[in-house]
Amino acid sequence: MATARDPHVIVNAMSVDVEDYFQVQALSGVYDASAWDACESRVERNTDHILEIFADAGVKATFFTLGWIAERYPSLIRRIADGGHEVASHGYRHARVDSQSPEAFRDDVRRARAILQDTSGERVAGYRAATFSVGPATPWAWRILEEEGYDYSSSIYPVRRDFYGSPDAPREPYRPPGAQHLVEIPISTVKLFGRNWPSGGGGYFRALPYHLSRAAIERGNRVDGAPAVFYIHPWEVDPGQPRPRGVPLKSRVRHYLNLSRTSGRLKRLSRDLRWDRMDRAFCVGAGAIARVPASAND
Repeated sequence: MATARDPHVIVNAMSVDVEDYFQVQALSGVYDASAWDACESRVERNTDHILEIFADAGVKATFFTLGWIAERYPSLIRRIADGGHEVASHGYRHARVDSQSPEAFRDDVRRARAILQDTSGERVAGYRAATFSVGPATPWAWRILEEEGYDYSSSIYPVRRDFYGSPDAPREPYRPPGAQHLVEIPISTVKLFGRNWPSGGGGYFRALPYHLSRAAIERGNRVDGAPAVFYIHPWEVDPGQPRPRGVPLKSRVRHYLNLSRTSGRLKRLSRDLRWDRMDRAFCVGAGAIARVPASAND
């Protein structure tokens, strides 16, 4: 049922997946993880640029950060935390969850959380899977996250894509099967013509005209009466990043499209709508989020 809520009153959740350009799934064929330390790193300067955009707009956000990044750039993690932003986990090494055993996944999320907490001086409550790779094939992941001390995950994108997406998953926060208190907070979509359409950022934010992206978020606010979850990566504001040979055409389009426009679009979005951290936008740990459905099937 549509609501009359003003989308400008709703406080949405802004998030950043802190990873470098050479750690992206689309470029994994040319950047092997064993060679990451030899690559030119640009994540610190790019994340600082996003921090400046948010500071100018008065926006607080959640930074889902790789443990690998935190080990090498601890001062960046402290700047994020000192700026009043939420530090959350993106795992240690950007490995897809569905490529790991439960034991390896536990080690990864435990290691990442310990590094991020030690570096930021704050408790880490949130997690986002690399390439949204939590889903029906990994039902054990949510239970492990809960056992390792996480309060919420934002690892589901309820859309259909070739290498990620859970189109049948709920579009609103829910308690996944096997979890007692952990909540899954999906990336935002809008439902049109019986199908979920992406409205939560990433490559879609670069590919679509700005006014369509903003309109999709506002429609979700208005119709669903709920906060949107938006995400972006530091490499998306960096048109000068290296462009290696051997990248397949589809991956080139996905990764490099409109990089020169993203910074300006993010500045506009930061000012045009209201934003806050994931934990505050969804009252993680408070009574409001405790009322989510008990499982994905409810």
